[in-house]
Amino acid sequence: MNYPTPLRSMLVAGLMAATANLAAAQDLAPLNSDVEPDRIDWSQLEASFGPMPTPADGTRVGGVSKTLTNEYWRSLGIGYQSAADASNVGFAYQAAPSEGDQLGQLSIAENMILQGYDALLMSPQTDNNLQPALESALSEGMVVVNVNDAVIPSVAQYVGNVQRDNGVRVAQWFIDNAEGGKVAVIEGQPGVFAAGQRTDGFTATIEAGGDFEVVASIPANWSRETAYDAASTILQQHPDLIGFYANNDGMALGVVEAVKAAGLADQVAVFGTDGISDAYASIRAGDLTGTVDSFPVLTGEVAMEVALRLLAGQDLPRVVATPQALITADNIDAYAVEDTAALRATLLAE
Repeated sequence: MNYPTPLRSMLVAGLMAATANLAAAQDLAPLNSDVEPDRIDWSQLEASFGPMPTPADGTRVGGVSKTLTNEYWRSLGIGYQSAADASNVGFAYQAAPSEGDQLGQLSIAENMILQGYDALLMSPQTDNNLQPALESALSEGMVVVNVNDAVIPSVAQYVGNVQRDNGVRVAQWFIDNAEGGKVAVIEGQPGVFAAGQRTDGFTATIEAGGDFEVVASIPANWSRETAYDAASTILQQHPDLIGFYANNDGMALGVVEAVKAAGLADQVAVFGTDGISDAYASIRAGDLTGTVDSFPVLTGEVAMEVALRLLAGQDLPRVVATPQALITADNIDAYAVEDTAALRATLLAE
């Protein structure tokens, strides 16, 4: 088939990008997205690589998410779709029924590969469950971007925030606002990079920062109900506890329920991670102390931009870092905006 010259150039650029992606994935050191030196901040993409290139007609991007039962991943999809619409790109978004259905998520990714998308945006449930899909996609010439929060070690491109910093920010709040005491962590799913980094960031920082003791650190597998049960047990064992850090907001809201049931709401501070709307509402209600918002809609927009730049043949850094902020009652109004253009302006002004 004879393609028009501009389209032919875009197709060649996309093929070259996919070939480079495959070669890089075969020769890259295992990725630690928090400390990878080959990185750029989301806000520097246009300054460093120019305006968004115009995608070739018919470009299609697929998104493979953890689950749509968690608002964070639904919001990420909204960001993907918004950026796809702005560039006139076809987009489809699918996810496993639950956040623990690793084989179901792999099956979705493999089906998308068979459908011939030009690029895949993948958010694995664990660091390893989508490795076979990554290898298959690259062998088919697809561009693959790993988007929050588990990390496939051999992936060539990653978009997301610094996971360790989520825990560090919460620990620093305790150091700044309490003289010491017992705290606990409700972890996410074992084997997920983000869960390990968030937990370690919190634990290492708070233990080094004052007279604090982490008396329990228990996985709740991203489940609100499991987090409630775990927190109830911890509070029975340590009624003098002063705070919890949960690896996501769903679990944090379960912890809030356990704290209120124990009659300790005035004593125990509770923090989550993600910045979902229910977390914002709970902060306004005076129940949840805070959350670390990683701005999923904005993250989705940035990830789609990265995929389209790669398809255009741009040689981007391995990691594109996206923003985050500790949200409490003191600053909630500054970040509680639905317009991502306004949010971008707020973040860029910091």
